[in-house]
Amino acid sequence: MRESVERLTQNLSRTIVGKTDAIRLVLVALISGGHVLLEDVPGVGKTLLAKSLARSIDGKFQRIQCTPDLLPTDITGTNIWSPGTGKFEFLPGPIFANVLLMDEINRATPRTQSALLEVMEERQVTIDGISRPVPSPFFVIATQNPVEYQGTFPLPEAQMDRFALSLSLGYPSEADELQMLRRLQENVTVNELTPCISLEEVQELRKLCTQVKVEESLQSYILKLVRATREDEEVLLGASPRGTVALQRAAQALAFLDGRDYTIPDDVKLLAPHVLAHRLIPARGQKTQTIVSRLLQSIPIEKESLH
Repeated sequence: MRESVERLTQNLSRTIVGKTDAIRLVLVALISGGHVLLEDVPGVGKTLLAKSLARSIDGKFQRIQCTPDLLPTDITGTNIWSPGTGKFEFLPGPIFANVLLMDEINRATPRTQSALLEVMEERQVTIDGISRPVPSPFFVIATQNPVEYQGTFPLPEAQMDRFALSLSLGYPSEADELQMLRRLQENVTVNELTPCISLEEVQELRKLCTQVKVEESLQSYILKLVRATREDEEVLLGASPRGTVALQRAAQALAFLDGRDYTIPDDVKLLAPHVLAHRLIPARGQKTQTIVSRLLQSIPIEKESLH
């Protein structure tokens, strides 16, 4: 299955220029069974990344542009009356996809945002008392602009906690931006991509990911790090147990992507800012990334964790 990962990475690199680290983190979220939040300014390739991923895994892609007038049923679907059959029939919403892009999620109202809570955790939607499973694999990529706050509704803690990782693509380098212009002339677009792995292979990658070993000493390190966020005087609200689980699963996925069947402390150190920072509420306006970095430096690693 290692070849499947390499094919997927190479396929995404055909349309996403110079964002190797971001692609890697998105794949970590995908094969660990989590979801990802992209916090970045418009125009840096967030939608392109989501579309390219869906096409690469031969999955169904749906995009929802979040606005204040968006209703929960616009996402989940609803029952409509059919005169022909004389019964209510379920009309599925765009949430029934393999890769769902929630664009500018913080422009949706809290009521609409809450429509995602169940499906992101349980992979099902309950409408009129009937639970309907979404396709598998199910992967949410949500975006929000960290600069523009007018007409937005900040995501509540429960919603932020549903995202395994958060990251920023950032502006491309000058060389990468030039390469983008050249690829436009070569007509390398999302529509030119062909599926390189199947949905079944994605499911198999997820199973293999869970088999990656995590030593008890490294689990202890993960636990100390997460619990430190709850006890730090600079933090009002620390990471939840869901964050603890997400950090271990992400470390397993990163090790798997690197071709290892065991995790190492560097996996945890690299991923901790992406897994924990968005789950924290700082006490005095300090950046949560800074808090996590400080905790990483202050918590020692047991020698048994080192390979």
